[in-house]
Formats: sequence, structure tokens, C-alpha cells
Amino acid sequence: MAREKFNVPYPAMYALESENKNAKVFNCIQRGHQNCLEFLPVFFAMLLVGGLQYPRFAAFFGFVYVVARFLYFRGYSSGNPASRYGSGGQFHFLALLMLLGCTIGFTLHQFFPQYV
Repeated sequence: MAREKFNVPYPAMYALESENKNAKVFNCIQRGHQNCLEFLPVFFAMLLVGGLQYPRFAAFFGFVYVVARFLYFRGYSSGNPASRYGSGGQFHFLALLMLLGCTIGFTLHQFFPQYV
């Protein structure tokens, strides 16, 4: 939708500021989208593995991650990259950290079931 709105045809990944007056806004939208896609495999892997041992905890922080990612993208797509961490966008790091803890807990439980 952003490609149509800002007139940036494929296969160009980013808009050139010399050719498009809305290049900064489009580039922020594009980078926000790519950033979310880059984190997706890590998120799914930790959600799956951590959820095997701590399903409710992982589900809660999975939800926090999704909401925080939405806020992150909404702030980033405003055209001001600094606003991606405003209004709750920064909490996706906390959610990933907690999912990492669930994943480590599951791994430790596999090797030391009497302690974890």
C-alpha cells in the first residue's frame, strides 16, 4: 500500500530523495517492515521452545511482543525514526528477553529436570 501511496515501483527497495519528495516517510515504512520481518524467526523460535515449558508465560509475553511491535511500526512509519520507541514500542525487547528466559528454562529442564 505504501508503494502505491508514495509512487515507489518495484524492484526499488527504497525511494530516492532526489526523485520523491516523500522518500523519507516511505523509507521509514519500508525499514520498519523489514525490521519486523528480521525479528520474526527469532520470536517464533523462542515462543515455540519457551512455550513448551512455560506456556502461559510465553503466551503473555508473545502477546506483549506483538502489541509492542505494532506500536514500534506505527511510530517508525510516521517518518520520524526516533518515534519508533515512543508509546510502548521499546517493550518488544523486554518481551524477547523474557521469551529467551523461557527458552533457557526449557533447555535447562532438559538437562537438569530435578532442579528446573
